[in-house]
Amino acid sequence: MAVITISRQFGAGGRTLGQKLAHRLGYTFADNNIIQMLAKEANVSINWVESFEKEAGSRLSKLISSIVSQKWIDRALGGEYGYLDEQIYLDYLVLIIARMADEGNVVILGRGSQYILDDHPDAVHILMIDNLENRIQFMMKHYDLTRSKAERVVHTEDKRRANLYSRLGKTSYEDPSLYHLVLNMGRVDLDTAVELVVDMVE
Repeated sequence: MAVITISRQFGAGGRTLGQKLAHRLGYTFADNNIIQMLAKEANVSINWVESFEKEAGSRLSKLISSIVSQKWIDRALGGEYGYLDEQIYLDYLVLIIARMADEGNVVILGRGSQYILDDHPDAVHILMIDNLENRIQFMMKHYDLTRSKAERVVHTEDKRRANLYSRLGKTSYEDPSLYHLVLNMGRVDLDTAVELVVDMVE
């Protein structure tokens, strides 16, 4: 009934490793389905959650949260649709990740899961790192991106991740003491990484 969390520098291969681990162990791989579950719980569209995550920590999302009250939204929408702000997002995120962990046999990619499940007895926390050039090359190779697009995606996602952790009140997300295993993907290939994690879980 283990739960594996994967934190990573973007482009280090976290999604690929997560999918390989889930396949190898027969676990559920939780990534975009977290967005779907959160949207359902909050009674908002998937596009709203995706947009909210992309703008995480931006001036725009903070401004909206500060000037639009829940009461006004409820009245304007007649209670037919939900509403998402920073605190609601975090509340549902914690709820969904905790629920997944309690069900077990799941690999959870990112979204602060290493913090949310810090004290979970069956959780194994993994951090993947690599140098910037390797991460850019990984995105070019595995997602068929031009170099300029890969550079832009890596920088954007690194910033978005830092913003999410900031909202969770965390800044030490690359501190190795938070994890059971730190994988330097510049020195370890994906197949070896899978074996290391599987050995630890089993």
